[in-house]
Amino acid sequence: MKLDQLFSINGKTAVVTGGSRGIGEMITAGFLANGVKVYITARKAGPLIDKAKELSDQYGQECIAIPSDLSSHGGIVDFADELKTRESSVDFLINNAGAAWAEPLDTFSEEGWDRVMDLNVKSVFFVTQQLLPLLRVNADNDDPSRIINVGSIDGINTPVFETYPYGPSKAAVHHLTRVLSAKLVKEDIIVNAIAPGPFPSNMLGPAVGHDYSGIAKANPRSRVGTPEDIAGLTIFLCSRAGAFTVGETITCDGGLVARSGHDLSGG
Repeated sequence: MKLDQLFSINGKTAVVTGGSRGIGEMITAGFLANGVKVYITARKAGPLIDKAKELSDQYGQECIAIPSDLSSHGGIVDFADELKTRESSVDFLINNAGAAWAEPLDTFSEEGWDRVMDLNVKSVFFVTQQLLPLLRVNADNDDPSRIINVGSIDGINTPVFETYPYGPSKAAVHHLTRVLSAKLVKEDIIVNAIAPGPFPSNMLGPAVGHDYSGIAKANPRSRVGTPEDIAGLTIFLCSRAGAFTVGETITCDGGLVARSGHDLSGG
């Protein structure tokens, strides 16, 4: 029951897709600060490599960059093959890479629809599929391997912006989490999802001119999310404390979804 046993993730190996910025970087930092070796991947090689070095230096823990394009099946296979040359096992997979695309309804493009669906849904399934051999190595009943899929409250509530495929893609992630959890729990691999609300990021930032004050004021907690919020929940799910939580989609949103339900009831 000691904290250092309940929540320890020291000595583990993790993969965080989209791990060089935004929520992915926050989760990566939380892992590194607590003794986890982390592989991060993103499409732009230069910034990814620079971020891996920056985080390694900051936390004194290995953060390793593997540039890849996870929007295509070939890119996913190439990433998995490269990872398998470096590691014989992986303990945690955080499927965080994602995209949003905004256009008016009447002119919304097929290109935008496909890009969002390919990266937000298709890649989650196939990255998981390709890394299962590594996740199975250390998985046992006492210490399961973990997969955490990063969804969104936009997959629960109706999104504010005209990002038409984004909400449906994240709803798909939430349901895919349940489907995969039912299958993989039998192999001592636990799958859960996190549905974040507003966090500072390159995805949300441009939509609000990188001024989060209005979003913070509208939030029940009167602020946006912090690295400690998302990293803490991720660490819980990956630790002994979270080992009996299976197939859940946990909101991390300051109360937005809860308030929405209250508003709908007329309260």
